[in-house]
Amino acid sequence: MGRAFEFRKERKLKRWGHMAKVFTKLGKEITIAVKQGGPDVTGNPRLRALMAEARAEQMPKENIERAIKKATESKQGDFKEVVFEGYGPHGIAYLVETATDNNTRTVANVRSYFTKCGGTLGTSGSVSFMFDHKCVFRIKEDPSKPIDLEELELELIDLGLDELYEQEVEDEDENVSKEIVIYGEYTAYGAIQKFIEENGYELISGGFDRIPNVDLKMVTPEQRNTLEKLTALLEDDEDVTNVYTTLAPAPEE
Repeated sequence: MGRAFEFRKERKLKRWGHMAKVFTKLGKEITIAVKQGGPDVTGNPRLRALMAEARAEQMPKENIERAIKKATESKQGDFKEVVFEGYGPHGIAYLVETATDNNTRTVANVRSYFTKCGGTLGTSGSVSFMFDHKCVFRIKEDPSKPIDLEELELELIDLGLDELYEQEVEDEDENVSKEIVIYGEYTAYGAIQKFIEENGYELISGGFDRIPNVDLKMVTPEQRNTLEKLTALLEDDEDVTNVYTTLAPAPEE
């Protein structure tokens, strides 16, 4: 078939693997959003943002409906958001967000990953102070109607904006598009989402992020391998939704 075919096949397989993880994560977050704010998207801004993200990720309609149904059926177990904190090897702080319907299982799994890689699971508050909790939105930019970033920044700054920037995104077919990423205070989520919707911007996703507020730590390549093993174990767990660390990015070669 040729090298080009193999390259595209590999990218598609990676995409499918990514999609499976994203669908699982989104399904749990949709269930939690419905539990907290009800199934009506009109009165549930968090659910509206998740639905937009689900569409952007091409999540099947039946997966979305299953997640909503799970939240409205009393017989189903409740997903709860639980945050774990600890230290990986070499003094790197880890903050792990999960969505679980069995906290005993999740605690045991997360602790085993830390132990296996030479880290330790800590208590609540042991590393969370090293991260700022922010809301984050991504909006699509129409090439025919470029957005004035300075004007948008001025309009959002009173709503709790921290920063915004434009970035290029490449899909699996190597098509490049532009989107604008907006970061704001955690409590500004509702106000910023309302502004985006009322002003006709196309919302790709809306959620929350943890930004380290301490100096990121450099490590040797060998140490990085061990830390990346721990991160991979955590990210591959179905209960884990996000993993944040104080590890500095690998230097570019």
